Amino acid sequence: PQDLGVQQGRLKPPSVTPNSVSSQAKLYPDHPQRGYADIAPFSYSGDGAVALQKISQILRSMPKTTVVTETPDYLYVQSTTPLLKFTDDVEFWLDAPNGVIQVRSASRLGRKDFGVNRARVEGIRQALGQ
Repeated sequence: PQDLGVQQGRLKPPSVTPNSVSSQAKLYPDHPQRGYADIAPFSYSGDGAVALQKISQILRSMPKTTVVTETPDYLYVQSTTPLLKFTDDVEFWLDAPNGVIQVRSASRLGRKDFGVNRARVEGIRQALGQ
């Protein structure tokens, strides 16, 4: 997708169907999937870039996950679902002014994700020990 990345301090909005999660869902109060998509950002202490590197290491160890873009403050990976082989786009952005790492995980296709994106993000959070 050409519309990923950080634009004016925001990741792409949640999908209009229930197939994504975003720690910035609250920025879109009238969004039809705001409640479904809402997920907490990642917290960190110390150096945020180091925390983002730890997330990168976790993602690199996950099966069927490929790092596409990695900078000191942004990480974009593609993850392929095991059963149906759909590609999900997963983004992390070091939001240093707010002291968090924002996250968005969304299915490219399909109307529902059956909780896969939320489970992925929470699995990463658990691997970080949060």
